Amino acid sequence: MRIYVALLLIGSFFYVTNSQDVAQEVPSEEAEEEDPFYKNPLNRLASSASNFGYDLYRMEANKDSSSNIFMSPMSIVTALSGLSLGGGQRTESLIHRTLYYDLLNDPDVHATYKDMLASFTSQTNGLKSTSRIMLERKVRLRMDFVTQLEKFYGNKPKVLTGNTRLDLQEANDFIQRQTQSKIVKFFKEMPNGISILLLGATYFKGQWMLKFSPQETKMRDFHKDEQTSVSIPMMSSRNVPVRYGLDSDFNCKIVQLPLTGGVSIMFFLPLTVTQNLTLIEEGLTSEFVHDIDRALQPVTIDIRIPKLKINYETELHSTLKDSKLRSLFSSPDFSKISSKSLMLSHVVHKAALELNEDGAEAAPRVEDRNRNYFPLEYHLDRPFLFVLRANNNGALLFIGKVMDPKGLSI
Repeated sequence: MRIYVALLLIGSFFYVTNSQDVAQEVPSEEAEEEDPFYKNPLNRLASSASNFGYDLYRMEANKDSSSNIFMSPMSIVTALSGLSLGGGQRTESLIHRTLYYDLLNDPDVHATYKDMLASFTSQTNGLKSTSRIMLERKVRLRMDFVTQLEKFYGNKPKVLTGNTRLDLQEANDFIQRQTQSKIVKFFKEMPNGISILLLGATYFKGQWMLKFSPQETKMRDFHKDEQTSVSIPMMSSRNVPVRYGLDSDFNCKIVQLPLTGGVSIMFFLPLTVTQNLTLIEEGLTSEFVHDIDRALQPVTIDIRIPKLKINYETELHSTLKDSKLRSLFSSPDFSKISSKSLMLSHVVHKAALELNEDGAEAAPRVEDRNRNYFPLEYHLDRPFLFVLRANNNGALLFIGKVMDPKGLSI
């Protein structure tokens, strides 16, 4: 695997990972060796699924570079991966290539996916996520598809009754039950013309390892651009232990903070308010973020973070129609689902994320002599991007871009 140079600036010191050269990209025998992290089949699957998540985020972001975007791609990946069980060879192969499964060499990919879903449930207490496949009325489902979908992905497909009121209530009740009432009224009304509908819903209530003091949360300016600012609640804390670096290629400062439940959040903050986030977005891959995670250095900083409560919903079928999956909407082979001709018609996603002062314990006074200390300030007071990942396998649980936090603040 080729390792790309990423130069991280910590205060006035430079830190370069062992596989990097300061002046240029130099492939070496060491660089070509497989990272031990990727020898685990579950980690490789999480990386592949997350890479589709980054792709999906980019496709949405390219529609409108100036808008807020929040997604939990894993719920859509789960629905697509389950749907592949119903595809004939051509359609199954298409979905697997799009999800990068063809790079895994894992004949038991669905069993591995089941293990990955179980790891989220057991370690990420604040995460409530579900997906479902819904099909048009009067479809006779093949039992092999129903059995395998439930075995590996935990949910049976749902055939609509044709009674709009009952279908709406059942769908919303399912989401509310699966998310423990964190997401209610997923649908305001049932979409028309359903053949196959994929839905994905995720809620996450973040709890910091080190809590913020509510007394330190104040209204402060967030600079949307050089001319425009909005006043929002901004949490702040001093001498916070974080992992930090500066990427000289993307001209952004990166901070990673741990949360409870086996997850961490990584913020990407451009050096200037005028800098476009597109360059950072285009560079995001599982491997790149994994390399950043290894390169960041422990320091203590003074930090400010917007207090956020985000509810975001979007219809993704128009986006996916412009992707490698376009044929799923016109001429797929879902003969393993039913003898009736079916095609993907709708993909609906809803994500909710809450970040406030709550944490597991109070931030201590920094006494650790092993931790470098620089009087650094890290203020998320201009457009920024974040990724929320599982610590054990790097799975992308949430990704978002905050361009204007007004209306997102609690």
